Amino acid sequence: MTVWVYVDTSKEVGDKDHLKVFADEDAAHRWFQENDSEGVAFEYEVLE
Repeated sequence: MTVWVYVDTSKEVGDKDHLKVFADEDAAHRWFQENDSEGVAFEYEVLE
């Protein structure tokens, strides 16, 4: 299983909006279209 992670570098570490974690690429894509058209999320494996 993987998630997609976006880091908003304009926010302070610990700020609730500093990280966005998406369940899949489509969810990330939809969020970017509405909120940050130039943003990028990276895929990471979820560890068990």
